[in-house]
Amino acid sequence: MATKQRGRPRSFDRATALERAIMAFWEHGYEATSIADLTRSMGIGAPSLYAAFGDKKALFSAAVEEYGHTYGAFLGRALDEEPTARRGVARMLREAAAEYTAPGRPPGCLVITAATNATEASADVVASLREQREANVHAMERAIEADKAVGELPEDADPRALARFTAVVIQGMSQQARDGASREELEAVAELALRAWPDSGPCDR
Repeated sequence: MATKQRGRPRSFDRATALERAIMAFWEHGYEATSIADLTRSMGIGAPSLYAAFGDKKALFSAAVEEYGHTYGAFLGRALDEEPTARRGVARMLREAAAEYTAPGRPPGCLVITAATNATEASADVVASLREQREANVHAMERAIEADKAVGELPEDADPRALARFTAVVIQGMSQQARDGASREELEAVAELALRAWPDSGPCDR
């Protein structure tokens, strides 16, 4: 006679479930993605979701954090690894064209699009994403200020305006990718945006 198996049921792979949640939020946005959508995408039941991640907002927070370490990491990496702000921004914009149109995943940027047109009920989610976007602007501004201080940019360069301009271009590229723009089209936008930067030395080209 077969004996009934005892012990704890097989647990799901948390990393895989979180990756699927990222894709759901990225594709449909925070408010439009229901718990039923998430459990279906993640392949788990609601009790398992709540036990592992908490409520929907907590899951979204975990998804955004993981996104920042993976798909969205190119932004900070470009500034950190390139020797000047201009070269960091150039790399950032060119990589954005590739990342925002990469096959096999939703277009655009999760942090930019996930809370578009959200209602008052999601005000804290909207504010959190806004803070992350603003942190990116401030990181660019600091890098530009550092370049200006050592003569890599002219004295009349405006670090705040350049940082804000770059953020506007990146956010626009994300939306254009959502609207179907190709990588090549966004790369052309990136090159045009770089022409708006003030002239600098030939070593920074």
